[in-house]
Amino acid sequence: MNRQLLHTPEGVRDIYGKEYANKLSAEKKIQKQLNLYGYQDIQTPTFEFFDVFSKEIGTTPSKELYKFFDKEGNTLVLRPDFTPSMARCAAKYFMDENVPIRFCYLGNTFTNTSNLQGKLKEVTQMGAELIGDGSVEADGEMIAMMVEALLQTGLSDFQVSIGEVEYFKGICRMAGLSEDTEKELRELISGKNLFGAEEFLANRQVDPECVKLLLGITDCFGDVNVLKKAEETAPNEMAAGAVKRLLKLYHVLCQYGVEKYVSFDLGMLSKYNYYTGVIFKVFTYGVGDAIAKGGRYDKLLGYFGKNAPAIGFVVVVDDLLCALERCGKKPEKEKDIQTLTYRPDEYESILMQAKGLREQGVCVALVPESSEV
Repeated sequence: MNRQLLHTPEGVRDIYGKEYANKLSAEKKIQKQLNLYGYQDIQTPTFEFFDVFSKEIGTTPSKELYKFFDKEGNTLVLRPDFTPSMARCAAKYFMDENVPIRFCYLGNTFTNTSNLQGKLKEVTQMGAELIGDGSVEADGEMIAMMVEALLQTGLSDFQVSIGEVEYFKGICRMAGLSEDTEKELRELISGKNLFGAEEFLANRQVDPECVKLLLGITDCFGDVNVLKKAEETAPNEMAAGAVKRLLKLYHVLCQYGVEKYVSFDLGMLSKYNYYTGVIFKVFTYGVGDAIAKGGRYDKLLGYFGKNAPAIGFVVVVDDLLCALERCGKKPEKEKDIQTLTYRPDEYESILMQAKGLREQGVCVALVPESSEV
């Protein structure tokens, strides 16, 4: 026997037994919370045309996509990110819809990252998208719903870090940076490579005052008082507007009663270029990456022909399970399975007994007497 056949490729794994039962339980609790907010379930294909995740849209880099071809020669991609798929669906089925649309979903995403990173290449994500509502109240609904969904799973010690892309863009505009230069700088700052960012700006002879502001945003994090200070020192209307929106958002989150889970980080930036406003990530103990993340993407639907604001988030279920395990959250007790053995001559009577028990909600497994250990 080829023992290699027993193993899975790097970055994917089997999930079974109690771990899978815990996963299904967490997914069920999250889905229930999303449904309570009026979000309707939707399922999109596991693979899409390459253009849905193209560089112009600002999603996962091409080198991290799993690409293949169909018989007609079209380039197809395993879904690395749900948001572009949701945008495509909204444009296709709700092009003329003017009222807000609420989607929620569950599925796996695939990213072809380096084996050296030690990350899973296939993960399960649950999320929600609110399309057609550009208000700060929509931002608040999304974040509060996410917090409540996480609490329902049993996780209690976590923090939602909230930023605003427009604050960074406002400073970039004041510095006269082009869109491409802004993207390169965003990658450096989001990766906390401040020395690289400083050298990058120096090579482009950016005004020293702007350099100070751009590098200083990484220090703009903390409670709501950080926003009040940033509002006073905002260099232009665009940056000031971003801070004012975050202050309004904080007020909405207070009305939901979830403000204790919230902090602010004006230096938070995303690798996804399609984000246009508020962005957020959820961090907890024992997990290096964010267990949930999201943001506003008001221009993304325009690539698919529908001009509508939108905001969404995803929970990385695999990372959530790690967090629940490491914080000592006890898994739900599995249902006991009652075993009924039978001889060939009594199969029919034992089967009737099993059917009766199952109708009462009892888990029953039939085992031939010769199989007993």
